[in-house]
This record gives sequence, C-alpha cells and structure tokens, in this order.
Amino acid sequence: MGAAALKPVQVEEQATTAKISLKEKISYGMGDFGNGFMFDLGQLYLLKFFTDVAGIPAIAAGGIFAASKLFAAFCDPIVGSSIDYRKNIGPRGKFRPYLIMGSIALAILTILTFISPNLSTSGKLIYAYASYMIWGIGYSFVNIPYGSLGAAITQDTVERASLSSFRQAGSLGALFVTSVIVMPIIVHFANPKVGYPVVMGIMSLIGVIAFFFCYKGTKERAVNLAPPREKLTPWLIIKTFISNKPLLVLVLMTVFTISAYNIKSAMLIYFAQYNLGNVELMAYMNFIIIGSSFIGVLFLPKLVKKFGKRNTAMIGLGVSVVADTINFLAPSNVVLFTILASIAFIGISIPNGITWAFVSDIIDYGEWESGERKDGITYSLFNFSRKLAQSLAGTLSGIGLGLVGYIPNVAQSAGTLLGIKGLLCLYPAIALAIAMLIIGFMYKLTDRKHEEIVAELKLRNQQ
Repeated sequence: MGAAALKPVQVEEQATTAKISLKEKISYGMGDFGNGFMFDLGQLYLLKFFTDVAGIPAIAAGGIFAASKLFAAFCDPIVGSSIDYRKNIGPRGKFRPYLIMGSIALAILTILTFISPNLSTSGKLIYAYASYMIWGIGYSFVNIPYGSLGAAITQDTVERASLSSFRQAGSLGALFVTSVIVMPIIVHFANPKVGYPVVMGIMSLIGVIAFFFCYKGTKERAVNLAPPREKLTPWLIIKTFISNKPLLVLVLMTVFTISAYNIKSAMLIYFAQYNLGNVELMAYMNFIIIGSSFIGVLFLPKLVKKFGKRNTAMIGLGVSVVADTINFLAPSNVVLFTILASIAFIGISIPNGITWAFVSDIIDYGEWESGERKDGITYSLFNFSRKLAQSLAGTLSGIGLGLVGYIPNVAQSAGTLLGIKGLLCLYPAIALAIAMLIIGFMYKLTDRKHEEIVAELKLRNQQ
C-alpha cells in the first residue's frame, strides 16, 4: 500500500490514550440535549395529543406508534449502511455533518407531527401515520451519526464511560426541561390545536441550536475513512448482526429497558391528570423526578470505575425494580409517589447512560471480529432494538389504555385508575427485572476483554 493511500481505519493516538477535554465532553452531551428536544416531545406528549386533541381513539393511536416505530426500525440499518458506505469524506468528518442539516429537517418534521388537520377520523389517521413515519426516517439520519460519533471520539474505556455520562446528562436535561415547561405553556393557549405546534416549534429550535454546539465542539479520531470492502447487501447487514454476540445481548436487554422507560414517560401525564387529579402536577413531579436522576449520572463514571460497566448497570436496574414495585403497591399519594419515582429514575438513568459505552465497545468488538469497522451499521442495528422497544411501549400505552377502559376528559373508574398505575409502575418493574437477568448472565464483553481488543486493534492498524 502506498504512503498516500488511506488505511481503512484511521486511529489517532489520542483515540486510545489521551484524556478527552471537559469542553468536548460537554459538546458531545449537547447532542443528546438537542436530540431530546425533538425526540422527547413525541414520547411525552404525542399520545396525549392524538387521543385528546386530534380525537384519535386510544387503541388506534397505539397502532400509530407501533407501525411507525417498526417502519423506522427497519429503515435504521439502511440509514446506517448509507453512512458507512459514504464516499468522499471531507475535513468536517464522517458523522458530524449530518448533525446540522439533519437536525433542521427533524425540527420541521417534529412540528408537523403535532398538527391536527381538519379531516375525518380516517383522514387524521392517515396524516398521523404519514407524518410520524417520515419523522422516524428524519430522526434516524440524526441519531445514528450522533450515536456513531461516540465510538469515533475515543476508544478508552474510562473516557467512554465519562462521555456516556455527559450524553445521559444531556438526555436527562432535555427531558427535564420539556417535561416541566411544555404543558404549563400549552394550557395557556385557548386552542390546543394551536398551542401544541407553536410550543413544539420553540422546543425544536432549541434542539437545532444544541446540535450546532455538538458539531462545533467534537472531533472524530477513530473512523473508517473508506467504505467497507464487502459489497452492501441485506445479507451483510444480517451477518453483521448475528456475528456480533455482545450486540445481540444488548439488543435483547434494550427491548425491555427502553420499553419500560418510554411507557413510564407516556403514562405519567395520564396518572397526574386522573389518579392525582391535576395534569399540571406533572411539571412539578418531573422537576423532582428527573432532577433527582442527575445523581445517577453524576456518580456513573465512579461506579463504572469501581464495579465495571456490566455490574453497575445491574445495580441501577435493581434499584429501579424495587422502587417501581413498591410504588405500584403503595397508595397514590403525590409525595410518596414522587419520592419512589425519583429513586426509580435514578436507578434507570444508570444503565441507560452505560448503554452508550456498551455500544461503542461493541463497535470495536465488531471490527476485531470481522476485520472491518462498521460504525453506522452496528449503531443502527442497536437503534433497531430501541425502535422495537419504543414501538412496544407505544402499543402497550395505547392498547393498554383501551383495555383498562380509558375515556378521554372524564372521571375514570377505579379499575381504569389501577390500570393506568399498572402501566406506569408494574410493567417497568417486570421489564427491568428481565433486563437485569439478561445483562448479568449473557453479556460477556467485560471491560478487561474490551481493553485487550483495543490493544490488538491498535497493533493491527499500525501494521
């Protein structure tokens, strides 16, 4: 190979040895902060918008989430492949350019999902399906490059855990803001059909600005400069998936953790309005619940350093399982509920943060196993599991509300109130207990094993 030729993978020394600056870590976290200002809006408010503003039946609304998320899940590997096989990578990097134009398009699409055209119920359904499916594609073109960027910034285990904590802090920060301020602003509009798109537009603009800071403040150090040698085919995507055993385990775990996380987010607004009797309580509860979860993020790097990523994830899951179980069994008191929900959120914030470090490690594992680095494909396959989980959560939320007898904007029966609480607390407790067993018994890519893999990859790339 000539001196001017590009290696398939460019790895700067800093990718494996140097400490990443605090400024760059904050910039990286700003990406998930911006991400949340568009993604969280759908998880928190779209089901409520469909059922109570657009007038779409709860079960049909659940079907929108199910179909749209499944559609986006199958689009993810295609989007990830298009990024990995992209040619003519310029000085701005392989992943960072997507953050600017992609976030602008996603902001526009986010607003469109919260518009209810004056159509028949069938027409509204068609519009809701179309707008949310297109939104899902736009989200993939932002989220997959952003997620892949983490593996390109550093290969150091401790630094990756630190980056993951900043990413989780950004995600929680966005969730904190959007869950606290959105509904109090919307209720001041006389017409919610106007209030929803206007407020979502403001939130989305903040998201675009945050992505700009992420773009400006990060650097790609370990990146595949040339497309993979093997021709892109559906079989290549499937082979990448089934040959990466740690990825398979993480996908399985994620189906349970993300579905639990999302159903909690979707159900809280119903619990506040009907079980506690005041929808505006959601803002105050979220202020405490999500604010408390920063405790988990703060201690995440120290916990990983002491116990390792896998054991730390199990500790967090266990805490959340216990708190959610007690919360379901306890009376629906706003103070007690908020305390237990805060403890559960602290617990779940820990594995959710560590997940991003797991994904980066798995990208390295895939390169070690196959000889080629496929950041985009690997991350998109992981994202596939998140979309499946989101689809499951949306389906369970909508169908669950229908099954427990939910009727919008009226006093609910005792059975319906119990059903809402079960969706909010009991399902997450069961799902997270299963996730804890999966990661504990099936995930074999330990921190020590990953360090050995990175050392071997470094030797390969120097040859």
